[in-house]
Amino acid sequence: MAITRDELDQQVEGQTICSRFLETVEAHGGRTALRSRVEDFRGDAWESWSYREYADRVAAAAAGLQSLGVKPGDRVVLMMRNIPAFHVVDLAVAFCGATAVSIYNSSPPEQVQYLVGHCGARVAVVEDPELLDRFLTVRDELPDLEVIVLLDNPLGLRTRGVIEGPMVLEGSKLLDLYRAAGAIEPDTLATIIYTSGTTGPPKGVMLSHRNVVWTAAGYIDLLDIEPVGFRAISYLPMAHIAERMSSHYLAAIAGFEVTTCPDPSEVAAYAREVRPQTMFGVPRVWEKIHAGVEAALSADPETKAKFDGAVAKAIPLVERRTLGEASEADDEAWAALDDAAFRKVREQVGLDQLEFALTGAAPIPPELVTWYRAIGVPLSEIYGMSECTGPMTWEPYRVKAGTVGVAFPGVEVFLGDDGEVCCRGGNVFLGYLDDDERTAEALGDDGTLRSGDIGELDDEGYLRIIDRKKELIITAGGKNISPANLEAAMKTVPLIGQVCAVGDDRPFVSALVVLDPEVAPVWAREHGMRNATLAALADDPEVRAAIEQGIEVAMERFNQAERIKKIALLGDEWLPDSDELTPTSKLKRRTILAKYADQIEALYA
Repeated sequence: MAITRDELDQQVEGQTICSRFLETVEAHGGRTALRSRVEDFRGDAWESWSYREYADRVAAAAAGLQSLGVKPGDRVVLMMRNIPAFHVVDLAVAFCGATAVSIYNSSPPEQVQYLVGHCGARVAVVEDPELLDRFLTVRDELPDLEVIVLLDNPLGLRTRGVIEGPMVLEGSKLLDLYRAAGAIEPDTLATIIYTSGTTGPPKGVMLSHRNVVWTAAGYIDLLDIEPVGFRAISYLPMAHIAERMSSHYLAAIAGFEVTTCPDPSEVAAYAREVRPQTMFGVPRVWEKIHAGVEAALSADPETKAKFDGAVAKAIPLVERRTLGEASEADDEAWAALDDAAFRKVREQVGLDQLEFALTGAAPIPPELVTWYRAIGVPLSEIYGMSECTGPMTWEPYRVKAGTVGVAFPGVEVFLGDDGEVCCRGGNVFLGYLDDDERTAEALGDDGTLRSGDIGELDDEGYLRIIDRKKELIITAGGKNISPANLEAAMKTVPLIGQVCAVGDDRPFVSALVVLDPEVAPVWAREHGMRNATLAALADDPEVRAAIEQGIEVAMERFNQAERIKKIALLGDEWLPDSDELTPTSKLKRRTILAKYADQIEALYA
């Protein structure tokens, strides 16, 4: 039976991130907490810290921050890659009773100025001179920022107001963590997560210690197994709530073993070495792994045909196994397919020991979820937002592809009169920093969080997201159409990497299509095209014909009014944190519409 909100409230009564971290240290002090790759005379090697060593480093860093004047209620900005120091400094800030604010490493100086100024940070902790430059460029416009702590300074840079990290954070003085934790209340502001800014200036989502602990308790309850020692890879931006929860807060509270990967492009290599047991990835991560497998198999058409045939046979078997309706013969049949086709592929990509594979933050094609589950990777879709500390819905076991699961433990999920997805629970945020107007738009007096998404609930409580409330396309004929559903369907075409559907107030729906930078070159070589760039392939009639044929198949599930009628094939790659995509690969629709206005107009000429 699912845990109730009252039961979760009682379970976490009086707890904070700090108190739960200390419980983890007491129970599992000798276990590995953090791992990182380092270079030594042997080449690459691994450095690891136990939970006890982790706590000692937190105590030293907290004492150092206090020596800089950090006190309860202060905000400390963090700008660093996925390195062990992030985990240490973030918790050190919490033990000071202050609030850690992580910002995207890709933020340009102008955004650094906005974010640091908006949250009123007095101290910033920055990884290296490259990131420091973003702060120094706008330093004169940040009068409240008193000190910048520079963790890595290989050239011995000396700048006014910049202090060497080791001098501050690695001293011999240790803060009494137990005494410090006793002074922190559950309602203390733990972090401010800035939204990705797809619809305007980023909003500062305020999350309390109670929000985080309550959400972590629900997660552990839902797993229904002991997660201590789970191997995880930290590789996505810590400024995003999904990574912050899955590899930082949950690790501190549940005792994960986290390997830090500072370059997200290397996550596949890390996975082969770490063999993670739990892994979160935005859809593009799973799409790239799938594309890599497909490209490798395509080198041998006979092997590819056999693998595809095995997937087709496995899909109904896995669906029955997922629903608990499989016979002994079904289990034996899937095991035979696994031995013959799937196990070796999972081992080669490092996903063979995954117990929980999650995707979220943007829509994913249901077919891709089905494909992963068919080959034995337990992928499930999670749905939520920063404003509910990450998850609102998730079902890791009884998965229905195309839905984002059922209500998260202790959370009430329901639809508004217009179909807007709403929820209530202990995970709902405190409000937006210094923004009462937008807080009132999102948060009702009774604690109801309005998501801004339109959804549908089936008779078992599974939620399907239709689209963003403000992003629905309304054609000239008055038809309401979800661009996200069209885009997800089109991305099942192997050659397609990114899609943006357009058609608001137009006679029909069209799309901007970007080639997959990994699949397209392989396809080109197989078709006798050597050394073709993405731009050249986008102009090639054979490529266009192949894509249009794939789109025609993908559109079969939609009615005539909804289907994509024309495409503009683009030769540029859309990268995370660019004009086209947020750091978590959400489409920046307004920017895209403006940037590609000429191409869009040509579709309707």
